[in-house]
Amino acid sequence: MSLKVGIVGLPNAGKSTLFNALVKNQSAPAENFPFCTVEPNVGIVEVPDERLDKISEIANSKKKIAATVEFFDIAGLVRGASKGEGLGNKFLGNIRECAAIAMVLRFFDDENVSHVEGGVDPKRDREVLETELILSDLETVEKRIAKHKKNVKTGDKKIIKELDILERLYKSLENGKVARLFPETEEEREFVSSLFLLSEKKIIFVANVTEGEISDFSAEQGKERIGVDNQETLIPVSAKIEAELTELSDEEKKEFLSDFNLEKSSLENLIKAAYDILGLETFFTAGEKESRAWTVKKNSLAPKAAGVIHTDFEKGFIRAEVISYDDFISCNGESGAREKGLLRIEGKDYTVKDGDIMHFRFNV
Repeated sequence: MSLKVGIVGLPNAGKSTLFNALVKNQSAPAENFPFCTVEPNVGIVEVPDERLDKISEIANSKKKIAATVEFFDIAGLVRGASKGEGLGNKFLGNIRECAAIAMVLRFFDDENVSHVEGGVDPKRDREVLETELILSDLETVEKRIAKHKKNVKTGDKKIIKELDILERLYKSLENGKVARLFPETEEEREFVSSLFLLSEKKIIFVANVTEGEISDFSAEQGKERIGVDNQETLIPVSAKIEAELTELSDEEKKEFLSDFNLEKSSLENLIKAAYDILGLETFFTAGEKESRAWTVKKNSLAPKAAGVIHTDFEKGFIRAEVISYDDFISCNGESGAREKGLLRIEGKDYTVKDGDIMHFRFNV
């Protein structure tokens, strides 16, 4: 599965600069004027994972294939986008393709970079962005309510139940609450997800800070500043640092990051945050031909993981040969793990664990 993350923000929040730094070989316009991004720029980035390097080395693989993330640099949003202002529905439509949203909020002051709202205020910017998503969702829900009211006369219990959910959801959105915070049961959640609402998307708040601010950045204080609960995800990013990292070797990157008391790049932090909020994990396949990382939902059963590789693998699943990552490393590969009895044969009810090295047996 390919993970898609949309990078959104007000014009000149730094999202295109960040996009360029993250995807390295892309070149999204990053000029100092609104709407320099019109069509969404798309960049495919490999997921950094040291485990894949070690697995590939031990398996003596000819090829190493990392999992990937698609980043979409989506046109800047302004007040009234839901009513057609700026690039309007073009922007909102592009968000629907993404599994998660990285909402870039401008924390930095720079008199040379204009701000469409007149000054730096990340809380106000967040509210502007979320309000436009909510207004678009209200229109979607309103249309669905009208349709259900026509059909409710049939007495269909499912329609009656869904109408109740829609009306409660509409009131919640009217009160300024994003759809992802709507208090719903598991059954209701499934229905709400089927509406493909923009404000139901998982959000990673990204604080775009200066080079000098990133070392001492407090996520707790940052969340307070933008007015969100502490359980929300907020990561600091310095687009300038990320841009400089693209010119360095792996060794130089580590040294450069340590100068700012940083262990990981913003790319790594952003991908980890996306995996966490979307409930994703990684399993591996390994062999002489290639070693590869695969992305799967947490708590997936073995056939579902097999289906990530090919749908035929899921349909004809027989069993999986599984070695934990730690056992694979400590035994110096599959042969060693097999000799020590650490290669397990698992069936259809096996729950895949992060880091598993798996080999699937299936009927064609």
